[in-house]
Amino acid sequence: QVRLVESGGGLVQAGGSLRLSCAASGSIFNINAMGWYRQAPGKQRELVAVITSGGSTNYADSVKGRFTISRDNAKNTVYLQMNNLKPEDTDVYYCNVRGRLTVISKNGDHADFVSWGQGTQVTVSS
Repeated sequence: QVRLVESGGGLVQAGGSLRLSCAASGSIFNINAMGWYRQAPGKQRELVAVITSGGSTNYADSVKGRFTISRDNAKNTVYLQMNNLKPEDTDVYYCNVRGRLTVISKNGDHADFVSWGQGTQVTVSS
């Protein structure tokens, strides 16, 4: 019921920049948190950055000062500006969106949802 479309990954040299985008669409009543996670083969998915509906942000220590998360509430879109990229930033990056649907659940409230994007590869060469 909620579709996420990611874009912006690619190959970049160390020290370069990339900007990821993730647009949410579907039966959305409202969106709470929007975030980015990353995962390397054989490793657990880890939080990169998250932004709440009020604009509060939280970052992994490894990306603080280099990455910036932002959102456009009118477009239901979250962005991740990645500067000064390092080879260790190479991963598949996944968008995550949490909120409520237009669908009313049995308890009379809007149903919650958690959606993941399909993932976008970011490769940083040394």
